[in-house]
Amino acid sequence: MRILFCGDVVGRAGRHVLLEQIGGLRTRLRLDAVIVNGENAAGGFGITPALCREFYAAGVDLITTGNHVFDQRDLIGHLDGDLRLVRPLNMLPGTPGRGIAELTLANGQKLVVIQLMGRLFMPGYDDPFRALEEALGRYALGVTAQAIVVDLHAEATSEKMALATLADGRASLVVGTHTHVPTADAHVMPGGTAYMTDVGMTGDYDSVIGMDKTISLQRFRTHLPGPRNAPAQNAATLCAVLVETDGTGRARRVEPLRLGGCLAPADIAGPEAG
Repeated sequence: MRILFCGDVVGRAGRHVLLEQIGGLRTRLRLDAVIVNGENAAGGFGITPALCREFYAAGVDLITTGNHVFDQRDLIGHLDGDLRLVRPLNMLPGTPGRGIAELTLANGQKLVVIQLMGRLFMPGYDDPFRALEEALGRYALGVTAQAIVVDLHAEATSEKMALATLADGRASLVVGTHTHVPTADAHVMPGGTAYMTDVGMTGDYDSVIGMDKTISLQRFRTHLPGPRNAPAQNAATLCAVLVETDGTGRARRVEPLRLGGCLAPADIAGPEAG
């Protein structure tokens, strides 16, 4: 199975590059599934039901979120009914939505996506290690789920690495989101799980983590109230990671992808015909 995971889409610039590229990438890379973290898609804060529909129509199979999941209030009533939209699993009991999604792909295979929120520097969430252990216990990789992808929405690299260690051999891909900066550590762990500490954002990198530089600088340099943060609007980079699995659901290949904008490009060759 060939799965592309796209990092946090930030604002209009991020949406534009995602929608521009995703159809061609599906064809060229012969993708079985596309997962997108969309939690900053609506003006940098959350995602709306309308944007979810726009992403699905463009070729996205499933959307993950994060700590901004409830910033757009109209999403609250939408979460329970959208089976392809995931919020962090370790939110408090009674929170709308789901932290695990099961998707049957066009080839008949089952893809499971799990999202967790880190707790270091992000208080208020249940234990992600216990939640991940319980979630992975529901599936047998390569048997009841042909691929399992875990989105770790967290600040601390150490916490992401520790969670990935817990999942090694039981997930196809464990990938970090939230920091909006791509890391250079994409690799396959000893148990066969692909890992990348942070996939990076899909947004304008001539910015402060996707936000307008002038506004961000003002907020750091003064205690005075100022304008609300707003996404930067120049050419954006699509940041993603590709994982290719074998018949056991474990990874045999993982590669980062960067297209457009001001970051150094990193493209991926499509599979050979046949």
